[in-house]
Amino acid sequence: MSGGDEAGLNELPRAHGAPALRARIRSAPEDFRVEELPSFAASGSGEHLLLTVEKRGMNTAFAAKRLAQWAGVGEVAIGYAGLKDRHAVTVQRFSVHLPKRVAPDLASLESDELRVLEHHWHAKKLPRGALAGNRFVLAMREVEGERDRIEQRLQEISAHGVPNYFGEQRFGRDGDNVANALAMFAGRRVRREQRSLLLSAARSELFNRALAARVRDGSWSGLRDGVGLDGEVWSLAGSRSVFGPEPWNEALAERLARCDIHPSGPLWGRGELRSADAVRVLELDALQGEQALALRAGLEAAGMDQERRALRLRAEQMQWRWLDDGALEVGFVLPAGAYATVVLAEIGRIDGAR
Repeated sequence: MSGGDEAGLNELPRAHGAPALRARIRSAPEDFRVEELPSFAASGSGEHLLLTVEKRGMNTAFAAKRLAQWAGVGEVAIGYAGLKDRHAVTVQRFSVHLPKRVAPDLASLESDELRVLEHHWHAKKLPRGALAGNRFVLAMREVEGERDRIEQRLQEISAHGVPNYFGEQRFGRDGDNVANALAMFAGRRVRREQRSLLLSAARSELFNRALAARVRDGSWSGLRDGVGLDGEVWSLAGSRSVFGPEPWNEALAERLARCDIHPSGPLWGRGELRSADAVRVLELDALQGEQALALRAGLEAAGMDQERRALRLRAEQMQWRWLDDGALEVGFVLPAGAYATVVLAEIGRIDGAR
C-alpha cells in the first residue's frame, strides 16, 4: 500500500514468514536486468519499424522520445508494450510508424545507453500489453542472513509462489498517488494522463488491502485448512479470464495444485462483486474504513467496472546462485503486469527495491 496509513511492500504481510535476509538492490543498473518476452513475431512487412533495444539507465518514456527525435516523427508514432524503470538494464520492443518505409541510419540511434539488437518491419503499431511476460535477473548485494534459511525461502517461493501485490511503482515516486486520487475524487482537476494513473493507484490500493487480508488469514493461495473457500472466483493462469464461484471439488484442487488456476481478488468498480459467501465477506471486511470507502465511491463514480486479478503469483524458471563477492543473483520469469519487487519482498527486506 502507499503513503499515509498505507504500508510499503516491506510492511505488507508476508506469506512465507519473517524476512530471510536483508540486502540492497539497484546498486548499479546492471543489478536489475529485465528482458521483455514478446507475444508475437514481426510480420516482416508494413509501415512500422519494430525495434528491439537494450537500454541502460533509461526509462521507457525517455527512450520513446529519443526514438521519435531520431525518426523525425511525433511521439504518438511510437509504440511500446510496457513501461520499464530507469534504474535497470532492459531489453524492450518499440515500434516506429514510418509510412514511407524509410528509416534513418540505425547507427545514429545507438549510444552507450541504448543499443539496437533487432529490427524488422511490422504491420501494426505495438500496443500496450503485447508481451508474454518479462525475464528478470537481479543481483542483491550486502546480503545479511543465513544462507541455508535464504535458500529454503527461495525454494518455498519457487514451489508455492508469492502474493500478487501491486508493486510500489504503482503508487508514485513519493507514494502519494492514493492521496492524489482521493483529492481528484473530491473535485481537484488533473490532466487526462494523470487521471489514468490515479485511477490505477486507487484500484491497486484496494486490491492490495484485500490480498493482505487473505495473506493474514492464510487463504491467499486458494486454500484454508486444505480446502477451497466458498464463493471463490478463479483466475486462469496466463489469462484475464475468470470463472466461478462454483462448489469446491477434486478437479479444482488438482488445477490449483498445478497452478493452472489461482484465486482472485477485486479490482474495484461499478457493479456487484462476483465473489460470494466467505470470500465476499473477507473482501468487503478488508475494504471498510473511511479511506477505502472513499476510494470505492470514487472509482465507481469514475466509471470503472468490477474486474478481478489473480491473488497468487508464480515465478517461473526460478534459479539462483551466490556470486564471488557474496551477492545473491536470482532469476525468474513473470507474466505481464506482475512485479519483480513483490518476489524480492517475500525473500526479505530489500533496500532500494522501487
